[in-house]
Amino acid sequence: MKVGRQSKIIELITKYEVETQDELAELLERAGYYVTQATISRDIRELKLTKIATEGGRQKYIALQSQEAGLTQKYVRVLRDGYVSMDMAQNIIVIKTVSGMAMAVAAALDAMHIEGIVGCIAGDDTIMCAIRTLPDTTKVMEKISKLVR
Repeated sequence: MKVGRQSKIIELITKYEVETQDELAELLERAGYYVTQATISRDIRELKLTKIATEGGRQKYIALQSQEAGLTQKYVRVLRDGYVSMDMAQNIIVIKTVSGMAMAVAAALDAMHIEGIVGCIAGDDTIMCAIRTLPDTTKVMEKISKLVR
C-alpha cells in the first residue's frame, strides 16, 4: 500500500505544517498507517519532499511542484492497473477494480484531485465516488475513461 501511504503523506503535509518525521509518523498513525522511521525517511526521499521556513520561524515539509507530474503518472498507472469497469447512480460513480486494488485506486483518485470528486470510499474491489453534482458525474466518468485508456 505504498502508493496509498505516499498519497496520504502528500495530503497530510498539504493540510498540516509538518516539521518532523515524528510528527508525520503520528499523523500517519492516526490515519491508520503504522510505519517505521525508516519507511518515512524512504518515502520522504522518494517523494522528494523538502523543508521550507514558515512565518513562525519553524519549518515544514512541502512537495516540490516538479514532482507533481511524476506523481500524477504514478497515480494514473495505479488507476490503469486496478480498473475493471465503472457505472453511475445519480451523482455516485461505482468503480470495480481488480480484487484487493480498490483502496490503492481510491487513494490515487483522491490524490489526482479530479474536479468534481468530493471523496471516495473503497472496499476490496469496489469504490464509491461521491460527485459534487449530477452534471459533474458525466464529466468525471469521461475523465476517468480517458485516463484508463
